[in-house]
Amino acid sequence: MLTSLAIRNVVLIEALDLEFGAGLSVLTGETGAGKSILLDSLGLALGARADSGLVRAGEAQASVVASFDPPAVDHRATALLIENGIDIEPGEPLLIRRLVKADGGSRAFVNDQPCSAALLRDLGGSLVEIHGQHDDRGLLNPRGHRALLDSYGRCEAGAIAAAHGAWRAATTALAEARTIVANAARDRDYLTHAVEELRKFAPEAGEEATLAEERATMQKGARLTDDLSAVSDCLTGSDGGLAQLRQAARRLDRIAGEEPLLTAVLEALDRAVVEAGEAEDRLAEAAEALSFDPARLDAIETRLFDLRGLARKHQVAPDDLAALRDEMAAKLAAIEGGEEHIAALEKDVAAKAAAYRAAAQALSAERQLAAGRLDAAVAGELAPLKLDAARFRTVVAPLDEGQWSAQGMDRVEFEISTNPGAPFAPLAKIASGGELSRFILALKVALAERGGADTLIFDEIDRGVGGAVADAIGERLARLAQSNQILVVTHSPQVAARGAGHMLIAKSSDGTVTRTGVHALSDAERREEIARMLSGAEITAEARAQAERLLEA
Repeated sequence: MLTSLAIRNVVLIEALDLEFGAGLSVLTGETGAGKSILLDSLGLALGARADSGLVRAGEAQASVVASFDPPAVDHRATALLIENGIDIEPGEPLLIRRLVKADGGSRAFVNDQPCSAALLRDLGGSLVEIHGQHDDRGLLNPRGHRALLDSYGRCEAGAIAAAHGAWRAATTALAEARTIVANAARDRDYLTHAVEELRKFAPEAGEEATLAEERATMQKGARLTDDLSAVSDCLTGSDGGLAQLRQAARRLDRIAGEEPLLTAVLEALDRAVVEAGEAEDRLAEAAEALSFDPARLDAIETRLFDLRGLARKHQVAPDDLAALRDEMAAKLAAIEGGEEHIAALEKDVAAKAAAYRAAAQALSAERQLAAGRLDAAVAGELAPLKLDAARFRTVVAPLDEGQWSAQGMDRVEFEISTNPGAPFAPLAKIASGGELSRFILALKVALAERGGADTLIFDEIDRGVGGAVADAIGERLARLAQSNQILVVTHSPQVAARGAGHMLIAKSSDGTVTRTGVHALSDAERREEIARMLSGAEITAEARAQAERLLEA
């Protein structure tokens, strides 16, 4: 619900702060007082095109701030804010601010966060509908008619949405399977050769690193073999260093007792024999570790060369060859079992399509019944609104299969015929603004609480009518105001008397500056304003008495 509107420097409005309540609020005033400026200001906040001509003369910019009650969690406005990353504080009002510069350009903010004009239009359309001279095409847009009819008729669309999703998923799976089989069949010969080659070669993940490490070890052994052999010759054998040490130790052992100093020499020589023996053992172990088989080295180098060659051929890493083999084998298997798989998917698609059609046909039948009830409800509202020659109908027509969706296979549109014998046409093509507003009112009353914005604004809905028709308009506006916030710009005293609140729009001038202002009327002021609307410039006692009777009624 719209709670307040703050306007600064818009045409004749210098500064204006308005508060709005629930129910029916009426705005009256002399022709030319500035009612259109007020609606233009609100339209600006709701995403209308920003025109620099709206900026008051001599000012740098104009601004409008509209405040709304916090939208409910399931309200479309809440979904729009979440989708566009606009922060929502629980319990805090929704603030929309629009700035227009005198030199062109505009800026928009929602809860003090910048937003696009497109978001502002969507958000404004979910919060307020304006009907009349400034109609924003709320109910006139056929894209929303199907949802309104479903809401009115309580047509449950959940089952058809699920059926449509299942059908589309099955269709996608079939298309993907056909693409895979077609591509695989085209490459059958290549796949057959490649899979056979890879199976025969039998690559393994990690094989390249293992082979390269083994080859490096063998190459190192080949490089050190001569040196190890020479070292071994120096140590081992009958003439080797270790044999010479042992022989020296034996001779020294026989004469060590002759001289104390020789005992120390013998001990040192024994230690040298032990160390040399350990060195001989380590040398043997190293020789064994670095030993290699030339045939094995040749086989490793050949395998490594072929492995890397296959990887280059298939443009993958050597470690990915095994996975590539399995992938290609799966494609071959898909060719062999593809037709059977596709046949099963085709049956699934047919079954899902049949389920969707059944659900869509059931929904279409519900919509047809709801359309009949809605047509009758609107027809009952037309005669009292001086539209007794007009006819209204809800068209529920089948769509082409390519247009079927999660909302069904129907096109829904509201149409009218304004005169006997005249063809039916869309609501938007009606000629008279007053007739259009009354049609919208009749439709809104028939739809009651079924969808739409919470705030409705009717601009001069009573134009060109009076008496009983004006009274019927006022009665229906009051009835509609039981479930919606209604603002109506009116010249009809019968409509004005129905309001829960009454604002007077007036223009004033001090000789140099002209301003438009809005004043909330007290009960006494309200009686006087309705009397003025009844009698004109000179308010008579009879007009005051009639105004009193209208207010009491």
